[in-house]
Amino acid sequence: MSSQAYLDTIREKTGLGPDDFRRIAAERGLTKHADILAWAKGELGLGHGHANAIAAVLKQDAAGGPKSADDKLAAHFAGKKAIWQSAFDALAAEVNGFGENEIAPAEGYINLNRGKMKFGIVQVGVERMDVGIKLKGFDPGERLEAAGSWNAMVTHRVRVTGSDQIDTELLGWLRAAYNAAG
Repeated sequence: MSSQAYLDTIREKTGLGPDDFRRIAAERGLTKHADILAWAKGELGLGHGHANAIAAVLKQDAAGGPKSADDKLAAHFAGKKAIWQSAFDALAAEVNGFGENEIAPAEGYINLNRGKMKFGIVQVGVERMDVGIKLKGFDPGERLEAAGSWNAMVTHRVRVTGSDQIDTELLGWLRAAYNAAG
């Protein structure tokens, strides 16, 4: 089970998420791994694996890791990657117009989800912004290439090298993937 799957299960069982863990840990002075485990197992009634997932979130915070979705998103556009912020914002605005979805930043890429189903990802680099799309049954072409070993979560990739490439063709592929995820 992935750490995100553990956190999703914890939220389902308790109604609490990472920001709640941070608040409670700060209020109670929980800094030691054993104390966090004891609290999560005792008060929340979680098993060892789920309690460890909470401890991992708090440990990442202590190590200076991203703390919120906004912080994680901002990290994707840090330094020389900042040139892609406006292109991503334009893409995100269009994707948000598809309907009910979520833009969920992870460490290595930004997930594009419809409910619990991923329909695409965005990975920001210095030279380009790659958009991965789940499009089963679509033949790759010149611009819509097979994802290959780039990322196994998607079937295709579009290498965006300029803001003008956030166009109707790319958005059409993303919409098709969004519709298929429903």
